[in-house]
Amino acid sequence: MTDTAGTYEASWDSVARHEVPDWYQDAKLGIFLHWGLYSVPGWAPQVPDIQEMLRTKGPRAMLRDNPYAEWYRNSMQVPGSPTQRHHRATYGDGTPYDAFVDVFDRESADADLDALAGICRDTGARYVVLTTKHHDGFTLWPSSRAHPRKGRYHARRDLVGDLTDAVRRADLRMGLYYSGGYDWPYNDAMLVNPADSMLAVPTEDDYVEYATGHVRELIDRYGPSVLWNDICWPAGGDLAELFAHYYNTVPDGVVNDRWLQPDGPRNAVVDQLMRGAGDLVQRMWRFLPEGWKSLTFPAATHHDFVTPEYASFDEIREKKWESTRGVGHSFGANRNERPSDIVTATELVRSFCDIVAKNGNLLIGIGPSPDGTIPEEQVAPLRGLGEWMSINGQAIYGTRPWKIPGTQTSEGTEVRFTEREDIVYALLTDLPGRRTFTLRDVDGSGVEGVRLVGSRAEVDWSLHGTELELTLPDRLPVSAAHVLAVSGSLRPAG
Repeated sequence: MTDTAGTYEASWDSVARHEVPDWYQDAKLGIFLHWGLYSVPGWAPQVPDIQEMLRTKGPRAMLRDNPYAEWYRNSMQVPGSPTQRHHRATYGDGTPYDAFVDVFDRESADADLDALAGICRDTGARYVVLTTKHHDGFTLWPSSRAHPRKGRYHARRDLVGDLTDAVRRADLRMGLYYSGGYDWPYNDAMLVNPADSMLAVPTEDDYVEYATGHVRELIDRYGPSVLWNDICWPAGGDLAELFAHYYNTVPDGVVNDRWLQPDGPRNAVVDQLMRGAGDLVQRMWRFLPEGWKSLTFPAATHHDFVTPEYASFDEIREKKWESTRGVGHSFGANRNERPSDIVTATELVRSFCDIVAKNGNLLIGIGPSPDGTIPEEQVAPLRGLGEWMSINGQAIYGTRPWKIPGTQTSEGTEVRFTEREDIVYALLTDLPGRRTFTLRDVDGSGVEGVRLVGSRAEVDWSLHGTELELTLPDRLPVSAAHVLAVSGSLRPAG
């Protein structure tokens, strides 16, 4: 349970007392809304997922052919990139990114945010996270703080406030994302080479003050249940004080892991050395260990959960984690994606079962159009997930990982486990090849009953020594994952 005394002090020892609240442990599913100026072009190249591209081609190719549509401002500047070619062909050479401001303001002015919140609710999600400022520096709320380089640089409508109200009317919790590590207009940053990932982080005192002021403003105005920072946090900021303020304001709030502050001085010599090291990394990429070739975010001193991107784990993690991914290969809406680029409802359900069994939540990303609508091809898998959750939610909400994350049936079907109170749920992530099968690596000698969640049909079961044999009904409902609720005492074998 969370410490709700509201007496956190501005020290790491104090904020370390904060525990992950039950609501976040129980929720399991959130919706990640990437909405901003990049929603106007809504375009990125057709490529495999970003982890695969990074692993096979390296960071320079990943930045040139970036599949994340929300990175449009950077990608359109990279010489020879597909996004640069698309921008010139569609909008004309020399058209600036800020040409999208008026279009976004006009179309978002009448966005039906209750409808958007309803889509999120119908997935079975329990919380929403909205991008209040992405790396392009444009904010979705009328901040009292002018941008240090651009002056007024925010949406005319208070989209953060209006969507927060709509989400809460839908009985969901609201979380807010903020890009603390990047603000490309601030230092005219462009990421092309490996070293740019750190060189693009502003170091000036006025940016630290600006970003800190922004986050405090979001906390005080909107009281978000999730405070989700991206990339890192600029050096010099007092994060312990910021977290203490957040927990004192929202005692059952949670913060993610992407708050690491760069260490060491920055000057022209250091920057040049970093560029040289980055070039060496790119040249030696194919020789590097495979474990290094992934998109990762080093964790900050304090965090409530970690956020692997387009990734999962093989084992139950003691630390709470949240798998982040889009329904396609992008978080923002990408109208260039093909149907084959979008996850199916079946794939999404099965991946979700695997994540929850290993102590994770899923934060699934969808990208609204400028007018707040979601393309049907993005809604379809979420609708399928929601329909599955409406039947099988008891095996997800409020559960905890069991003693082992999963096993296989005697027929080779993958099984994942969750647990709540005295019930162990076995989630079959495919249909077994035979009606009768056993569960490997478990001791069923203490089992008292087995039922199929969402069905009145009987599940016959018997014991052969300690081995649990199950026989499914003749007719099974169509489902991406069938769930068996096992009562009594199920134990790992051995």
